[in-house]
Amino acid sequence: MSISKVNNNRRFYLLVLLIMAGLSVMAFTMRDSYRRVPNNSFGKGERLEYRVHYGFINAAEAKVEVSNSIVKVNNRPCYRVNVTGRTVGAFDLVSRVRDQWRSYIDTSAILPQMFYRNIQENSYRKEETLTFNHGSDVVYAEEKGEKKSYKVPDNIHDVISGYYFLRTINFDKISEGQIVELPTFFSDEVFPMRVRYRGKEVIKTKFGRMKVLKLNPVMPENKLFKGENSIRIWVSDDENKVPVKAEVDLWIGALEMDLKSYRGLRNEFIIQK
Repeated sequence: MSISKVNNNRRFYLLVLLIMAGLSVMAFTMRDSYRRVPNNSFGKGERLEYRVHYGFINAAEAKVEVSNSIVKVNNRPCYRVNVTGRTVGAFDLVSRVRDQWRSYIDTSAILPQMFYRNIQENSYRKEETLTFNHGSDVVYAEEKGEKKSYKVPDNIHDVISGYYFLRTINFDKISEGQIVELPTFFSDEVFPMRVRYRGKEVIKTKFGRMKVLKLNPVMPENKLFKGENSIRIWVSDDENKVPVKAEVDLWIGALEMDLKSYRGLRNEFIIQK
């Protein structure tokens, strides 16, 4: 083999090695492009059940469950979180609701990789799947075979993953009255999920007296909720940060939600004597 051919082969192999090295660096960079969020608040197998009531009348029930296994979505390990809600009793006769929501939440970034909802409210039906590409900041929506794409901000959330991200926040570093804002994608648009921290107190629950953090999702003006402070949520003031009570002021009246049962918490509840 001539010297020129040897040199050409060496250049070819060197070029291949450089390309492979470049691809490896790109892959490493893409993997590391995700943020890292410390999470000591929730994990696999968590199950929360809530009772929604209008005074003494039961109106609905809801379940929030984290699957016992980790699943891969977009080649990323994810928590699979299912949220189901249904009306009960007399409310079921007046306004029948059977809703299912599901989010696949990246275990290290606490960001959604996929979101699914199946809404059945009286005669209204909606089934939709969202796929998140955080590398390109694009959300792909699919409904009834129709596909659309939307450009979104960095570290975009769905409505479920945003709640789980809030559970990882250290509220001791948040000032009373301060608003935490998360970019969120819902119903084909981006909106800021804004939650105001209202401080701490102790409340009675069916499990005993508990220290809680008071949160107030800031609601835009609308025809359903009664003002921007119409939703008040009390979450356990511990590592779990589990919602244990909520009050919602509607123009037609007020609803309350209480934690009915739980299992699989990452940390034990701290009950006051």
